Amino acid sequence: MASENSFVQPAIPRFNGHYDHWSMLMENFLHSNEYWNLVENGITAAVGSSKSSEVQKKTLDELKLKDLKAKNYLFQAIDRSILETILKKDTAKDIWDSLKQKYQGTTCVKRAQLQALRKEFEVLHMKNGETVNDYFGRTLAIANRMRIHREKMDDVVIIEKILRSMISKFDYVVCSIEKSNDLDTLSIDEVQSSLLVHEQRISQHVTDE
Repeated sequence: MASENSFVQPAIPRFNGHYDHWSMLMENFLHSNEYWNLVENGITAAVGSSKSSEVQKKTLDELKLKDLKAKNYLFQAIDRSILETILKKDTAKDIWDSLKQKYQGTTCVKRAQLQALRKEFEVLHMKNGETVNDYFGRTLAIANRMRIHREKMDDVVIIEKILRSMISKFDYVVCSIEKSNDLDTLSIDEVQSSLLVHEQRISQHVTDE
């Protein structure tokens, strides 16, 4: 029988170009392995010298070993092509700070990206021939990108957007959902399920004809 303390080691988050999302996952991963403080603050112990005590030297050696392990995690998370653009790789903090500087972007750029996402969300509407699942996928993808940019995006906002932007053949079920439920307590999955049932009925009706 497996030990009560055994657990599955979480996978190292791979950097895919979406820095904000990756850094959040990677920070959590490093926290869970007790390396984050070292990555965030660097090796702060005094450099060993003739005046350093044996305790200080031992602490520094331990920190260097721990830093090597943290660097190894970061190396595994980053493609070689990206790693080769980082000039200073002496410590885990050097690597982390370099990635942050390269990929996080300035406040101005991030604000512009969020504005573009807000506009994209505002004009969203279901296309003729698009399935319920496909439309939910498009909408949630934009909403999640907005959340990554620190936009407050409650589920009810997404639900209201979807309901008011469905094509006309869903008018009946949309009205039914709005009249029979408190949208503030309704989940996105529940709304999607109701619309999928209606979509299947429409499809079956067409087939029967």
